[in-house]
Amino acid sequence: MKLTHMNNSTSTLALAFGLLAAAPVVRADAPTDGALMADHRGYKVQQDAIQALNDTGRHRLASYPLAKAQCWLDASFHEYTRNDRSAFPQGALDASRQITDYLAGGGAPGAAENPAQQTPLVNDAPKLRDDLWTQAAALKTHAGWRCAERLVACGEVELVHAGNEHRQQGWRHAKPYVQIAEDLIGDARLAAQTCPALPLPPEVAPPPPVVPPPPPVVHEQVVLSSSVLFAFDRRSLADLLPEGRGQLDQLVARLDRVYARVDRLELVGHTDRLGTAAYNDRLSTDRAETIKAYLQQHGVQADIVAVGRGAAEPLPNLVCAQRAQAALAMCLQPNRRVEIRITGVPR
Repeated sequence: MKLTHMNNSTSTLALAFGLLAAAPVVRADAPTDGALMADHRGYKVQQDAIQALNDTGRHRLASYPLAKAQCWLDASFHEYTRNDRSAFPQGALDASRQITDYLAGGGAPGAAENPAQQTPLVNDAPKLRDDLWTQAAALKTHAGWRCAERLVACGEVELVHAGNEHRQQGWRHAKPYVQIAEDLIGDARLAAQTCPALPLPPEVAPPPPVVPPPPPVVHEQVVLSSSVLFAFDRRSLADLLPEGRGQLDQLVARLDRVYARVDRLELVGHTDRLGTAAYNDRLSTDRAETIKAYLQQHGVQADIVAVGRGAAEPLPNLVCAQRAQAALAMCLQPNRRVEIRITGVPR
């Protein structure tokens, strides 16, 4: 578990390291309350030292050296809180402090003498899982190394942590930390493989790509007469008249021929004003749904919405005042229709 970073540290690096050097952390005997307070103060001083390096802007917390200092500190504190009275907590803390001392003194992060470049087997821990050490070493030469630095640093520390557990308590206690190391190095490998390339300097950056304007979207409406599509009072697929099927087949062919992409079809069924509102609403909806099913069966892949308006939207210029029922029904025939509204991009 990572210690809390201090955002407003007032300690200088030299003072931080001096306080830590004066406050040994792990004691073989049972600690007193005062000793516990001193131990926690020592951990805080080292955490502040890591944060202070990051605050300079020259060292990222995700960089390999500073991440390794942090992971050594975390491993030390973890074992300290578990009452490990071996040399491991102090050795891990010392490893963290050696890295921050080096960086605070102006040492080059990538130099061979940087203590972070070594991973000591603290407390004579055996070196477990040579395959993971090999993978970690290979990642240091990977083109995506900058995205994997922190994960590799912590994976190496956890391998030492696992070795210490193996030395003291056997494989059963080491296994969880081996798994953590394996997960970290696996995540590091994925991070390196997917690491985005750094942008080119402005003077050699390629010109931005020319983005073509989006294709125009058009809206079109086709109106089919219900008398061509269905017999009187009919509405199902089985009720489609041959002439209506032919017109729908022509529409399917036209969509494929005229449109590069059909985004949406809206099918709106209408009736005349004869009959009850509930009956007309149901009839207009059923007919729109039947045409939707027919188009889908014949390969139309667009989003299709089918709705019924009943007699609510008569044609505005159609005036029918006949008294005889047959004559009125004939006059109202244009209102009995299905409107097909097409939205798409033409070829």
